Amino acid sequence: MSSPVSRRSSYRGAPSGSRPSNEVHARRRGSSCSAPGAQTGELSASLSQPIFAVALRFLLAVDLWLSKRLGVCACEEAPWGSLRPLVRLVELSGHALPWLAGSMYSLLRGGTAAEKEVMLNLVLALLLDLLLVRLLKTLVRRRRPAQNRTDILAAFFLERYSFPSGHATRAAMCARFLLTQLVAADPMRVLVLGWAGLVSLSRLLLARHYVTDVGFGLAMGYCQYALVERLWVTWDGLQDLLLMTCCLRERLSGVYGRLWMLEWKH
Repeated sequence: MSSPVSRRSSYRGAPSGSRPSNEVHARRRGSSCSAPGAQTGELSASLSQPIFAVALRFLLAVDLWLSKRLGVCACEEAPWGSLRPLVRLVELSGHALPWLAGSMYSLLRGGTAAEKEVMLNLVLALLLDLLLVRLLKTLVRRRRPAQNRTDILAAFFLERYSFPSGHATRAAMCARFLLTQLVAADPMRVLVLGWAGLVSLSRLLLARHYVTDVGFGLAMGYCQYALVERLWVTWDGLQDLLLMTCCLRERLSGVYGRLWMLEWKH
């Protein structure tokens, strides 16, 4: 039979042992009550963001996903890696160096004044394209896709930044230039448009650019031709400008010679 002292001690120990359990239940209740409030705060914070920012994030996520899916020729181990050399050849046809070399050769080779005028403005359009693309790439500074693989040949031609695609701007501008100034037959017009589309697609298949880079580049190149038309340089106007420059140089050299003679006499 137990003593009264042991009974008292057992009664006193029971509440002290139940305190931790009560505290745990209280904490659980507090946490369960505070969870909906925190979720509501996060939801209200996300809803308080501008719709433009939410839409921009969504578009960027779609851009990343679609660009990754289209990069099927990024390397030899890619699903379409066997087509990589052919796609690289299409890519090279849209580079600035072959276009500048070909247009300069056609300009210096001679021909009628109208042909020289067209080739001159094509050279100026290519230089304008290089300047504008370099300016935008320097301002935006968007990195190229992570799955891009730079080989030995591309290391000399590729730039660090991705936005916008210089090949896409060049393809769109040159295609519109050729369709307006040189190409009249319908089969050739189809070939020019197909070439511009393949060059732009090659940048996505090789994972050189994102989809937004190529899309913006095509729109930019299309609009660049309108600027080229406004700044169109005629062959006669170029000759007059060169003649004025030569006359001005002769006058300046004559004035400099007279000043030098006066100083020498003194």
